[in-house]
Amino acid sequence: MSKLQRPATQAAPRKPATKSAGRSVKAPAPRGSDEAISVELGLRIKALRAESALSLEQLSQRAGVSRAMLSSIERGEKSPTLPIIVRIAGGFGLSLSGLLGAAPDLASVSVIRSSERLAYRDPATGFERWVLSPAHLDNGLEFVLHRLPPGRTTGMLPAYAVPTEKYVVVTEGQLTVYVDNKPYVLKAGDSMYFEVKSPYRFANDDGRAACAYYMVIVRKR
Repeated sequence: MSKLQRPATQAAPRKPATKSAGRSVKAPAPRGSDEAISVELGLRIKALRAESALSLEQLSQRAGVSRAMLSSIERGEKSPTLPIIVRIAGGFGLSLSGLLGAAPDLASVSVIRSSERLAYRDPATGFERWVLSPAHLDNGLEFVLHRLPPGRTTGMLPAYAVPTEKYVVVTEGQLTVYVDNKPYVLKAGDSMYFEVKSPYRFANDDGRAACAYYMVIVRKR
């Protein structure tokens, strides 16, 4: 099952500093029970489908996800894995962030507090994703932070309907990017660019430590 976090209306009060305050600060984990988040996500997908005037069968064909799976997700009985939720977003013509609830932001200056980041976590793999940029409609650019536990992978992710580029910078651990079935191993401090032309995946094949990496996604128009 997967977790989805809506932006909080108010940041939690700071705790007094302790001896552990010098430790590295991790991004906040998505909050809420698996069941509640699955229901919320299912209701959102159902509402988007109604707004788009799509039947389950039509969305199934667009997304490449079975009608039975979509029905279970809408009822909150199942929460989609990362590859499936990416396909569903593509079926609506949305980015993953758009599907999860990122609202368009047309402001010339935007500040996103750490406690207000739109976050996603897949309990099946431990993969975590935080949206760090506002959802501008005019530039097709998105800035995100990903974290993969040791020995885990995002699973095979589908190509996009529009030409898309990705810029990756690894900040922690070791990341393997599989593009056209060819592995590219990146260590902390390494960066990479690739154009998404076919299915691809990210993996933490090292198996000894978590991996964290920033990514800029550019969707051409």
